Amino acid sequence: MGRGHATFTAECSHTFHLRCVNHRTACPLCHTSWRDVPGVTPTHALLFDDDEPLEMPPPHGNNQATTAAGGGVMVLKTHCQYPAVARDATRDGFAVLVHAKAPTLPLEAAKAPRAPLDLVMVLDVSGSMMGPKITLLKQAMGFVIDKLGPDDRLSLVSFSTTARRLTRLARMSDAGRASSERAVESLNATGGTNIKEGLREAAKVIAGRRCKNAVSAIILLSDGQDNCTVRYSAAGATDYNVLLPSSLVRSGAGSSTPVHAFGFGKDHDSAAMHTIAEATGGTFSFIENEAVIQDSFAQCIGGLLSVAAQEARVSVECVCPGVRVRSVKSGRYKNHVDAEGRTATVDVGELYADEERRFLLLVDMPRVAQDVDVTTLLKVSCAYRDAATGQSVDVAGEDAVVKRPVEAAEVEPSMEVERERLRVEAAEDIAAARAAAERGEHAEASQILRHRGMALGATGDAMCAELAMEMGELSERVGDPTRYHTSNGKAALLSGMSSHWQQRTTTSGNYGKGLGGGGYSTPAMRKMVGMSVKARQKQQQQQQFSTSTPPPPPSLAMNLMRKCHRFLRLK
Repeated sequence: MGRGHATFTAECSHTFHLRCVNHRTACPLCHTSWRDVPGVTPTHALLFDDDEPLEMPPPHGNNQATTAAGGGVMVLKTHCQYPAVARDATRDGFAVLVHAKAPTLPLEAAKAPRAPLDLVMVLDVSGSMMGPKITLLKQAMGFVIDKLGPDDRLSLVSFSTTARRLTRLARMSDAGRASSERAVESLNATGGTNIKEGLREAAKVIAGRRCKNAVSAIILLSDGQDNCTVRYSAAGATDYNVLLPSSLVRSGAGSSTPVHAFGFGKDHDSAAMHTIAEATGGTFSFIENEAVIQDSFAQCIGGLLSVAAQEARVSVECVCPGVRVRSVKSGRYKNHVDAEGRTATVDVGELYADEERRFLLLVDMPRVAQDVDVTTLLKVSCAYRDAATGQSVDVAGEDAVVKRPVEAAEVEPSMEVERERLRVEAAEDIAAARAAAERGEHAEASQILRHRGMALGATGDAMCAELAMEMGELSERVGDPTRYHTSNGKAALLSGMSSHWQQRTTTSGNYGKGLGGGGYSTPAMRKMVGMSVKARQKQQQQQQFSTSTPPPPPSLAMNLMRKCHRFLRLK
């Protein structure tokens, strides 16, 4: 109510007395068309098809450029488990590491073209967000809006008991930023938690676009459990898939819009958020320290604003007769090995600039004739679309080659292959520990992770030592039932699974403390987080200055008024 009169807040974030705008169809200030007309019963749109047109259409290049190894933007390397194998020896399950690194972000990143982003932010504004949480969320959203470019588009969705699209998908021009900032400032925490309705509104924005930027993503933040849709089961069989609109679920054909889910604080439903992220190809992060919500968003935005390759597919072909691919260790990335074992593919999808992916191939290697000095095991290539130009690119990588001496005694194994083997086993152990904890076997879960940490620490390798520290902290979180269920032990485990299976960094616990695959972070992510930290520190300094500064001295006019009042009292 506004001074006794009913008010109406439009989707452009301007507020009016209802009697002043009754039955109007557009804002009298900014002229934005209103879908919900005051005084008229609203209709629920099946799709939102009012996205702001792109200033320039996205590129759709079909010209194909074939680039030799080392000269292209995508770099492919191979590492064999052993550099040499005796000629008369056979090896079953011989490990070959395929290492792909996405195009490097140019030094002049601000001037270099990049793929623009369509982003939908789905924000929990239920009653539990009241107080410091909603204030921190508004500050974090201010940072996100500030870092989006004029070609990026943003739509804001809030949800509590119901959900509402606050802004259409609009370019972050001066007008677009102002509209988004007003919408953020209007956020008010009240009501229940209806994640399903929030995602449904986001899906309508994504599916209804008349034109599309090259990159799209949804960021979901929630601090609680869905108490409007999900039917929770004490037996652990809760179906969280009911929260997801079918249009957001990743299918085998084509690309989809990932949902990057953020659990905020200790009371969020980590299982629900992890399920949503996994089903859509996104990541799950949990923010244990509420004060770093802005840094967590910054890390995610840093990746989304630096997408370099899309629809990437790594292909492997056996060269030497008798060489066969047994299996591929590719985590969450779909792989296929043909019936004869002579070819294999891994669907990598979207890669941020400088992001890396490692895949282990287990191959069978035959013995060779006495006059053969070298066996070429595999040829590796990658086809992808350049996100900024739309051009299709084919890159040839290094061949996987093994020397074949008469004898190969005391040959040192490749540390690159050994690191990846241990990382894959660690990821598998995290999943096994989670399964044990869900069965109530917390001691077993802790032991699985502790033993893996000991094995990693015994290698003497610095990267393995960092992973061993993560296993140790996860072991402590999962071993205590109370800590696992009420102090984000489960959230830490699920965030670690999300990170290691996708080889993409997530926020887990307190940002920067080593949990959650921080080793997958890219330069663009680290740069954006650094900017966020500086912005937070500056804001904190300003707040401290404002509270410590004494009030200004009374003005001359105030002194005269006080003297006048004193004179009248004396009289």
